[in-house]
Amino acid sequence: MAPTWLSARRDTDDLEAALLPRNAHRDAEGRLVIGGVDVQTLAAEHGTPLYVLSEADFRARARSFREAFSAAFAPETEVDVFYAGKAFLSTHVAGWAVAEGLCVDTASGGELALALAGGVPPQKIGLHGNNKSDAEIQRALDAGIGRIIADSSDELERISRLAVAAGTRAPVMLRLTPGVHASTHEYIATAHEDQKFGLSLTPAPGAAPAGSANPYLGSPAWTAATRALELPGVELRGLHAHIGSQIFEPAGFELAAQKLITFLASLRAEHGVELPELDLGGGHGIAYTEADTPRDPESIAAALATTVKQACAEHGLSVPRISIEPGRAIVGPAGITLYRVGVQKDVQVDAPDGSTASRRYVAVDGGMSDNARGVLYDADYSAVLASRRVTGDHVLSRIVGKHCESGDIVVRNVYLPTATARDDLLAVPATGAYCHSLSSNYNYLTRPAVVAVADGASQVLIRRETEQDMLGRDTGFAAG
Repeated sequence: MAPTWLSARRDTDDLEAALLPRNAHRDAEGRLVIGGVDVQTLAAEHGTPLYVLSEADFRARARSFREAFSAAFAPETEVDVFYAGKAFLSTHVAGWAVAEGLCVDTASGGELALALAGGVPPQKIGLHGNNKSDAEIQRALDAGIGRIIADSSDELERISRLAVAAGTRAPVMLRLTPGVHASTHEYIATAHEDQKFGLSLTPAPGAAPAGSANPYLGSPAWTAATRALELPGVELRGLHAHIGSQIFEPAGFELAAQKLITFLASLRAEHGVELPELDLGGGHGIAYTEADTPRDPESIAAALATTVKQACAEHGLSVPRISIEPGRAIVGPAGITLYRVGVQKDVQVDAPDGSTASRRYVAVDGGMSDNARGVLYDADYSAVLASRRVTGDHVLSRIVGKHCESGDIVVRNVYLPTATARDDLLAVPATGAYCHSLSSNYNYLTRPAVVAVADGASQVLIRRETEQDMLGRDTGFAAG
């Protein structure tokens, strides 16, 4: 019944070393300690479920990307690392990113407001979005942010109109869809043709004359780039592509970079313009389970730098200023979620060989409202018993939430100690990214707090939601 990649075990030492924040360890009593604070103390002070974020781990990963990419592309060009705030953003986290020399990428007017409130210099902010409102574009222009990533021809026209009315020029990157297959879940692959993001590089049938030296002539991307060069109020800075998320293989990133550089060369040939910037996106995978083997920033940077430099040399282009957008790869491994064990039950299941086997269901005090990724993407996670160390017999288990959905699964397959008991604390690693961002009040559960740990102390970044917070939005309750 267990997947082939899942190892039967009698302890979780190797799992903890691979998946937990780098400063995690067990104390003399066997309790998991992160950032110098043990999980029993965290649960007592802040309750459960609880998102716990290691500040030191976040900062170290942010620094690693900045240093690795700067070194790999030197001396030809400089690199800007944009922390993808959609993974998780708070004013404190925005401040950490800036302190480590990063810019911040936002995906809505709300995220933009949060980044500004966190003290991010406007010129270090980018704004994404496939359906930006005029109000969001106006806010970006008023704030003087460093880049607006245009996702459509419609948006280009509106940016131009609003910038002209404001008496300014909007710094614009064009998001292109390079048609690269990314080995990831369908819903987080974003460079294939049949999806909502970006401007396709594929020419419409009959749009380009036969034998044209420009492979992109007649494509939506080419039409938009040509228009952007002539629009008033638009300063076309460069091109952007993002092929998806949670990707381990380098080939897709490299092929996308080659296509964008060919596009840059075609623009220079046709219009005599050499755009100065190229954004290679993010989406680099992290380890959620023992089966995942992520690449380190140095390997990612070295491979992309080699590809970009070679492609630019082949086309006679200067290497443009490069930017990348890691989010999950920085904050994901820096976070865990703490849950408290409730009901357990053993269920008889039909095994693939026709026999009957037992699976233990372990219910916790959270679920799909604090981690929706399992429901959305069939995402796999792992877990460890965190409040005490138990070695010996482990049983194949499924960690489930308390919501009224059979699909409310937090960890689909994991070996937990047979001795796991009510009120034990479980830690689910690699939940720093997208768990809080996607959280909800389903079944009217309150959203957990987010706390940062560092140097033996914890700090609330986002306070736990209360029932009063939820009920306050109900006009019947408020009127009463």
